[in-house]
Amino acid sequence: MTEVLKIEGLSAGYGPLRVIHDLDLVIHPGERVGIVGLNGHGKTTLFYAIAGLTGWQRGSILLNGRQIGRTRSQGAGRYTHQIVRQGLAIMPQGDEIFHGLTVEEHLDSGAFTPEAWRTRKARKERVLDIFEPLRKLMKTPVGRLSGGERRMVSIGRGLMTDAKLYLSDEPSLGLAPKLGIAVMEALLAIDLKDSAMFIAEQNVALLEGKVDRIIGMHAGKLKGEASSSFRLSGSH
Repeated sequence: MTEVLKIEGLSAGYGPLRVIHDLDLVIHPGERVGIVGLNGHGKTTLFYAIAGLTGWQRGSILLNGRQIGRTRSQGAGRYTHQIVRQGLAIMPQGDEIFHGLTVEEHLDSGAFTPEAWRTRKARKERVLDIFEPLRKLMKTPVGRLSGGERRMVSIGRGLMTDAKLYLSDEPSLGLAPKLGIAVMEALLAIDLKDSAMFIAEQNVALLEGKVDRIIGMHAGKLKGEASSSFRLSGSH
């Protein structure tokens, strides 16, 4: 079976800054993979490179066997819409949402393909089954929501289409511990089938025993399998 994601020799950065260094990675269908490391060491840049959002990059990135990487020196985001249509769902960290739109409008915006739009009602029900607190907030502008509720909206929007690879960047960032656990548990309860999920986190404990693999990242390089002994210091 074709790998969902296959990266070979990836380097990427912004302007003169090189953040990712000759990185190789494979993620298989049905797999959940966590990546942990301190802020500034390349987790988000790796996600941006997969989505074509870095300032420059070189190397091979295959999504379901189709090349989405190649050498790119300018035009960050120029081809991101094409990559997304090939099966990528991005769940960004923090509050990268439109505060004036309602919860329902946000979810609808995730159903951007013709098939997803036709079936958006059923898809919203699926999201609301996962994130039950959003049911009573569908007509509420997301700017009025709590941090945890906004994170649910961001993840829910990413679930509104049929993605092959879900990128979730720091889902527990800035949340109270109890709420961070709840958001992570909901995310990990998603039925992947032949898709895959790649989760960037700083809190190793939220991932341990719940994903198939945890990889450490330090200074733009992968550091191998990580566990609770990986103290976000560059060694494990």
